[in-house]
Amino acid sequence: MVFKRLLGSLGVGGPAVDTVLDPVTATPGGTLSGQVNIKGGNADFTIDHITLELIARVEAEHDHGESEGAVVFHRIAVGGNFRLSEGEQRSIPFAFPLPWETPITELYGQPLGIVLGVRTELGVAGAKDKGDLDPLTVRPLPAQEAILEALGQLGFGFKSADLEYGQIRGTGQQLPFYQEIELAPSPAYAHQVNEIEVTFLADPAGLEVVLEADKRGGFFSEGHDALSRHTVAHGDVHTLNWNAEVDAWIRQLVEHRASYGSHAPHAVHGDPYADKGHGHGDHGHGHRSGPGMGTVVAAGAAGLAVGVVGGMVAAEVIDEVGDFFEGDDEDGGDEEA
Repeated sequence: MVFKRLLGSLGVGGPAVDTVLDPVTATPGGTLSGQVNIKGGNADFTIDHITLELIARVEAEHDHGESEGAVVFHRIAVGGNFRLSEGEQRSIPFAFPLPWETPITELYGQPLGIVLGVRTELGVAGAKDKGDLDPLTVRPLPAQEAILEALGQLGFGFKSADLEYGQIRGTGQQLPFYQEIELAPSPAYAHQVNEIEVTFLADPAGLEVVLEADKRGGFFSEGHDALSRHTVAHGDVHTLNWNAEVDAWIRQLVEHRASYGSHAPHAVHGDPYADKGHGHGDHGHGHRSGPGMGTVVAAGAAGLAVGVVGGMVAAEVIDEVGDFFEGDDEDGGDEEA
């Protein structure tokens, strides 16, 4: 057990904290559970509150290019209002539901390069201190996995995944960012599109699936994008022919834009072909890649596969959780066994 001593506002000798997540991998809308272990310092302290923050590494596009930053997308108090004696050790169990739009971080046990973390904040003696930070792993919902599996069966291959700051207009999006899973086109569509991007917006009833096709441009025309949206109920996962369903979505997406060409007007709010956009403008198409992602493993009968290099991706992502988020903290902390 590794405790992180809080130093920022309490000074040397303050309480130390170690948050331990249960080993069961969470899903969007599912329960995240574990315990916060606290070790008393060199004096008695009153613990006002124990708050957990869910943090994501998010990309933002702006007039000067792209940048990355940490976004807190959920906060919940899991304990507090007690006296912690000098040297006392106490464990506070917690369990709470993740937001339905929580990004998925792995597929078939392989990391996608999405960086999520759970950070512990202690309110002590009227001050707040950021303490322990742990990587968060989230696996797909059954419907999400079924759709990605179908894409793999249809010949699409995984390229990368990232989190984009902004809103997709005309959707029920709740979080300030959305996840894009970028796929290489299957041979059947390779002459028509460069890539397909999939975004899942889950809620208690089901999924809103946003598909984006980045179309190839010719010598006399610019490349352009096409979007479509589809709604899937969670209960549909065992009743639909997913290969046929998803193939129809892709075919509709490609044929719709081909019918109207690059001069099609922007869709209005609520249109099934609404655009992705941010508060300051439309979604762009710069370079996107998940951290540590390597060569692509072709998708075959087993479904959509994730590319890795030498098995190092998992370790890199876990290290990056600490490196990236800790760099944003004003308060530091020391670890002790």
